[in-house]
Amino acid sequence: MVKTNYLVIGSGVAGLTFAVKMAEKHPERNVIIVTKGDEDESNTKYAQGGIAVVLDMEEDSFQKHIQDTLVAGDGLCDKDVVEMVVKEGPKRLKELIAWEANFDLNSEGDFDLGKEGGHSEYRVVHHKDVTGYEVERALLKRVHQLPNIELLAYHFAIDLITDHQLEKQSSKGISCYGAYVLNQKNGEILTIKADHTLLASGGIGRVYGHTTNPIIATGDGIAMAYRAKALIKDMEFIQFHPTALYNPEGGSYFLISEAVRGFGAYLRNKAGYRFMPDYDDRAELASRDIVSQCIDNELKKSGDTHVFLDCTHLDMVAFKKHFPNIYDKCLEYHIDVEKDYIPVVPASHYLCGGIVVDKQGKTSIDNLFACGECSRTGLHGANRLASNSLLEALVYAHNIFKYLSVDTLDSRPLNIPDWNDEGTSIPKEHVLIQHNLKELQALMRNYVGIVRSNKRLHKAIARLDLIYREVEELYKESKITTTLCELRNMVNVAHVIISQSLEQKENRGGYFNKDYQKEGK
Repeated sequence: MVKTNYLVIGSGVAGLTFAVKMAEKHPERNVIIVTKGDEDESNTKYAQGGIAVVLDMEEDSFQKHIQDTLVAGDGLCDKDVVEMVVKEGPKRLKELIAWEANFDLNSEGDFDLGKEGGHSEYRVVHHKDVTGYEVERALLKRVHQLPNIELLAYHFAIDLITDHQLEKQSSKGISCYGAYVLNQKNGEILTIKADHTLLASGGIGRVYGHTTNPIIATGDGIAMAYRAKALIKDMEFIQFHPTALYNPEGGSYFLISEAVRGFGAYLRNKAGYRFMPDYDDRAELASRDIVSQCIDNELKKSGDTHVFLDCTHLDMVAFKKHFPNIYDKCLEYHIDVEKDYIPVVPASHYLCGGIVVDKQGKTSIDNLFACGECSRTGLHGANRLASNSLLEALVYAHNIFKYLSVDTLDSRPLNIPDWNDEGTSIPKEHVLIQHNLKELQALMRNYVGIVRSNKRLHKAIARLDLIYREVEELYKESKITTTLCELRNMVNVAHVIISQSLEQKENRGGYFNKDYQKEGK
């Protein structure tokens, strides 16, 4: 049994910000952070854009940022939450700077503010095109300076400890008492008892296989919360990026920026035909969701795995100057953009729903909090405004800290059982895990992807049920491994996405079902 005041699951901006704040304010209290990969491996690390913050009050305003967020969310945002997050932005940015995070400045020494899709003004604070990496660096540096924080890398959270595991269950509802955690280096399973547990476990991109998320984004926090009977909402609203560099081996995909299409690149199918003018007068310059839907339709018609981005007609001197990273990344894959087409495919990018929380980050389970992409705060509604995600994580990490900072930590003695794996054995058929994983990812891409239909969704539920039964049987008879647990989590997440997609009866934001398509559109 390991005991701590605060257990944080995940080491992105959400989890690290909470840990730093709590450890600084209360040096007598201790925080344990568990993360299943290296300490800096998170969705935060790969966030390219920046943090949307209103700083120039002459040109910009809180109201403009609020309105931009509401428009992007397509009528499903919580307006009070949007207002709170936007107005808190400047304070939270100031704290990051105090922790020595660096952001780009212009020649006058002011922030070099960027402007992204959906924003009416320049308000995105950034560090080159690796903002998330810089924020992660600064937070981890501060974490290692605080003696009351213990960071356990390569530790995988298996399940939350709730009343379901206790011999005597409470009649007052479900509470969380910590988590069972696998030490991936020696196979030991720790029972970590915590006064309060924070899920900051990131997104679900790998459920689709084609994703811009890192390989660790398997929806673990959402799946654990789902199994513990927490309220989960808006899982049908998933953002897809239209042009990710196609990787036949799956895993994480490198983004080919929308700016390349803005520079004049064409989208072509396998036959070399430029198809976007057939769909939209704006051709390749249509909005991200439209381009994703058009590519998806081309792939469904042809059965191909990808389309192509043609840059061969462009000024290559200017291209290399504007897109050096993209040019170099393509060369790594033996693609010479001067003469070769770039294979691209839409990829899962961001989840707008998740574990339902209030303004203090409280879930429907006592002593369990959630923050970052795994949470559903009401900020994003049906579609996230660019660069609002890091902002949301910072604001909610602060709110959770404020709420828990005044807690007296009245710990109750509990008889929590250790993990029991009697009668299990090490899986001999690893191929079963990989087979089910690939089948699950193909199922989600083909039936529950960018364009959905009720027929496809019902077929997906039926096929997923077969995968679920096979995975659960394997889970019950096997000793715990990370790959098996991740697969189990992804199956749970897929079930919620499909179920909530079937409940959604109109096209809003990131959700598009052709059965609800209006005539002429």
